[in-house]
Amino acid sequence: MDHSLPSQLPPLDTLRAFEAAARLGSFSAAAEVLNLTHGAISRQVAKLERWLGLKLFLRAARGVKLTPDGDRLYVSTREAFALIGAYSDRWTEPRGTSVVRLSALPSVSSRWLMPRLAKLESGGDAALRILFSVDHRQIDLEEEGIDLALRCGRGEVPGRVSLQLFEEWCFPVASPELAKEIGSGDPKRLLNYPLIHDSSATGWRAWFAEQGLDYRPAAHDRRFEDYSLVLDAAACGLGIALARPPLAQRDLDAGRVVQVDPRIARNSVSYWLDRPPGKLRGAAAELARRLAAEADVTPEALAAFLEAD
Repeated sequence: MDHSLPSQLPPLDTLRAFEAAARLGSFSAAAEVLNLTHGAISRQVAKLERWLGLKLFLRAARGVKLTPDGDRLYVSTREAFALIGAYSDRWTEPRGTSVVRLSALPSVSSRWLMPRLAKLESGGDAALRILFSVDHRQIDLEEEGIDLALRCGRGEVPGRVSLQLFEEWCFPVASPELAKEIGSGDPKRLLNYPLIHDSSATGWRAWFAEQGLDYRPAAHDRRFEDYSLVLDAAACGLGIALARPPLAQRDLDAGRVVQVDPRIARNSVSYWLDRPPGKLRGAAAELARRLAAEADVTPEALAAFLEAD
């Protein structure tokens, strides 16, 4: 018999009985753990020995002892059961018509979506279950099974239906202590301090351009990939960041950061809700309506987004 094929594995019940007996050193103890009789364990082990053509145990007056072949099989069996157990403990995503898969940037997920999650799921006539796919990548929504995506960008993306949710009107913020040191005055004074930005310096360029200044990142400036880290760095007094409402609103309300200059500027990027072409599932369409309501999108713009092919 060819035992190398995956379909020619030993019966699982014989391996369970063998593993328990090997681990506990006793057929009786294995029987107790597996809620079987001593005879049942003995028969399962004998069945496995016949299947393998190997002797696995040496019977003794007090329990059993593994043979060298039995010891090797026990190591492999223990590892295999551990892998199966680890897989069975993994998170299993809920399924159903009320589940909506939503892709978003980490900062948008934590700072805009998470405070609204309970409302987004329970608001309206039907309860929804939102599953987050948190990613920086520009993914293929259909290929990855994403219903909706919330992204930051400059415009619509080919191959998607897009709805602009809101724009960013930015202003400089810092920790309360650093803000006192910076004081008020000419916007050029901010260049004397480290400016903090994320993967793009677009926001700072737009803000300084609005003040008639040309900004180029300096050696003392700091860069963090995620906007949440940008705000954390500012709150820790490491420099000046741009508040990007509404993402920064909680930090402003809590006093972690304060405005250090009254001048504001519109960022060239804004926030968009995307979906694959075609008809949206009912739950996804309902979530789109709730997101649009949170962002004060006009009914006309929302209708165009939902009805587009």
